[in-house]
Amino acid sequence: MDMLAQAAVFFAAAVFVVPIFKRLGLGAVLGYLIAGAAIGPAGLSLVPDSETLHHVAEFGVVLLLFIIGLELQPARLWTMRNAVFGLGGAQVIATAMVLGGGVAAAGFRPDAALVIGLGLALSSTAFALQFLAERGELPTRHGRAAFAILLFQDVAAIPILALVPLMGAGAAADGELPPWLAVGRVIGVIAVVVVGGHFLLRPALRAIAGTGIRELFTASALLIVTATALLMDLAGVSMALGAFLAGMLLANSEYRHELEADIEPFKGLLLGLFFITVGMGLNLGLLVEQPLTMTALVVGLLAAKAAVAYLLARGWALDPRSAKDMAITVAQGGEFAFVIFAVAVTAGVLTGAQEDILVLVVSLSMALSPFLALANDALTRRIAPKPDAPSFEAIPDHEPRVIIAGFGRFGQIVGRMLAARKIPFTALDISAEHVDFVKRFGNKVYYGDASRLELLRAAGAEHAKVFVLAIDDVEANLRTAETVRRHFPRLTMFARARNRQHAYRLMDLGIANIQRETFAASLETARDVLVAIGMTFREADRTMQRFRAHDERRLNEHAGFRDDQKKMETLVKAATRELEEMFERDAAEEAAAPERRVE
Repeated sequence: MDMLAQAAVFFAAAVFVVPIFKRLGLGAVLGYLIAGAAIGPAGLSLVPDSETLHHVAEFGVVLLLFIIGLELQPARLWTMRNAVFGLGGAQVIATAMVLGGGVAAAGFRPDAALVIGLGLALSSTAFALQFLAERGELPTRHGRAAFAILLFQDVAAIPILALVPLMGAGAAADGELPPWLAVGRVIGVIAVVVVGGHFLLRPALRAIAGTGIRELFTASALLIVTATALLMDLAGVSMALGAFLAGMLLANSEYRHELEADIEPFKGLLLGLFFITVGMGLNLGLLVEQPLTMTALVVGLLAAKAAVAYLLARGWALDPRSAKDMAITVAQGGEFAFVIFAVAVTAGVLTGAQEDILVLVVSLSMALSPFLALANDALTRRIAPKPDAPSFEAIPDHEPRVIIAGFGRFGQIVGRMLAARKIPFTALDISAEHVDFVKRFGNKVYYGDASRLELLRAAGAEHAKVFVLAIDDVEANLRTAETVRRHFPRLTMFARARNRQHAYRLMDLGIANIQRETFAASLETARDVLVAIGMTFREADRTMQRFRAHDERRLNEHAGFRDDQKKMETLVKAATRELEEMFERDAAEEAAAPERRVE
């Protein structure tokens, strides 16, 4: 079968199987695994096992690690340091000791037991976070605790992947370098990536962004990932480690959201391909040949991980119910186990037969997790109704409350006022030169096109409360408004309009909070002019407010006729006469007021 036909089979399997699993609440990862099993040697044998496909699919994991590196901002880790490094670190270490000890007791070599224990200690970030988000449980105590554990696991996967090849018999058999020199080479390459990336990546991205060619920026993002991954691979270290380091170096840069948005489609597609190839390799015959053994292994994995997580959560002062819910959430095996075990086989730490058993156990644990969660829900409802969380347990939301699209003269005023009140916001701007300029004055702005759905998601639009549309270019402004209204309808939007026609087009999109760019400033100037020629400030301010109310009322009333030039001319003249008459009446009433007081 040629490559094109194989690609068609892969895409067809994903398109037909994954949506079914998503609709059933079983998650996309499990759908990809089942799709792979269906088309692989254990299923319909539609696609032969291909080494090329495996290499392409592994690049999805590399991109995943780059995205994780981008998201691991030091400030975020520092804010959650106690939960991440305390609870998360304890979970990985304790679970690895329990599972690794059990494996060693079964007669495995110490190095194999250590790799198996560490690999099985990791949970499925993709499944667990999606599960918590769909149920609205991320803000809960057990949701936050599970998030901290999963965050630490993502970080821990990197040193584990770097450690496994150094443990392998294959690495020792090469005989090219003594162990101490091999370790020194690894440290040296990491230093080159970190130091070189720190001084070279931002200037290079600034120059590329300055061209304004979007596809060139996408290509540069892929080049960063592939180059660092290749450099690590040449040093004998996991490619994923290089991608992770590159992501971390750019986590605090102004290009983080744009990079994440550019990489996301490739990451999702290739990661799906990776899970499909894992599914193709599932040895389902083991389940038929050794049903009791496989059942015992899966149940043992789920029970051991849940028990360790529950005890740690109780020690972390979570109430019994929250501890139980958190333990169920992280009980399954994770996608990084597939990568770790594959690296271990290459390094000679595990055999292919052992990998088959472990991969099947992890896959089955992931398949059982949704049903385990449903059973937990039923048990919880039977024991006691869900109590309301007391107010003192409320956990502050670290997601941005406000997103500002366009950080020019309009957006900067909004941002400065928010910053003065210590309200977190994320600012986006398409001009690389402007981003670089405002950074000199202490502003934090991210480069990117805010009309792109991927960028808005990367910037946290799903969790924000307010969206300030301050983009100067009218067409870009409207594209962004349309994207936000379609995909994030719950966001409260405040939009900047260049002029009356622009305001009408924003109104067509259902945006109610529209600020015409020079309208407020012009009104204030007119008020000051009235004061300067002798009117009291109170009278001038009242005039300004009456004018504002009249103009905004007519703006809405005239919206339906804006394309009829003749009608608009008539309406504007009528509105002008009406405004003059209104002020004449006000003047007459004010003149009569003293007479009424005398009477």
